[in-house]
Amino acid sequence: MEVFKVIKIKAGAKEAADDLVVEEVPFTLNIGDKELVTLLCMPADLEDLAAGFLFTSGLIRKIEDIKKIVINREQWVAYIELAVADTEMVFKRLYTSGCGRGTLFYSAADLINRVKNVSDFKIEAVKISSLMADFQKKSEIYLKTGGAHSAALADNKGILIFKEDIGRHNAIDKVIGQRLREGGSFENKIMVTSGRISSEVLLKTQKCRIPVVVSKSAPTNQAIRLAKDMGVTLAGFTRGNRLNIYSAEERID
Repeated sequence: MEVFKVIKIKAGAKEAADDLVVEEVPFTLNIGDKELVTLLCMPADLEDLAAGFLFTSGLIRKIEDIKKIVINREQWVAYIELAVADTEMVFKRLYTSGCGRGTLFYSAADLINRVKNVSDFKIEAVKISSLMADFQKKSEIYLKTGGAHSAALADNKGILIFKEDIGRHNAIDKVIGQRLREGGSFENKIMVTSGRISSEVLLKTQKCRIPVVVSKSAPTNQAIRLAKDMGVTLAGFTRGNRLNIYSAEERID
């Protein structure tokens, strides 16, 4: 975070003040000697972001596919060595609705062959409300700057991993990247996000087979259709003791 001098106007009166602003950097991922993509992000948890992005974009199938990640924090570049690199994926980009210029790499099969998410996981609605309350309290950078999104991986006992970033998709990738690097499972877990749930969010979480996705914000129509097709429980507008369930409602009591 960085402090800037600003002029605040309140009730028509001007006042000089200090304002705390979230930090943004262009973070470039290089596979071998080739530039893959540049992500606009906060300069924290970059190894997790790189690993999560590679996984949710379909460029790796498991964390062991990454042989090495070296971060240059002066130039904000990640030098990544993969066990096997699919160079054709570089030409299959989907530019998304995420903050900045979101990018997914995909094959047509990823969009056509949507395997159903089969899980007997259940959670009470009151527990989801409690998780969201805890989630919002953890958003320190947002509370200080108003300029960050948050994401968390949780189970029915509480939050396991929490991340913040200027882009909601980056925050999700950071959560997934840390879980992969720790060797943890996504089975019977919940992805909690502060931002709207769009189709790319569903595609990212489906890579991990996460059965429940929850947001305090709204889903898009394509996200709802994808969630129904893939058997994912999608809940939005989770605020206070209220939430809307858009798909696979049987998992929420």
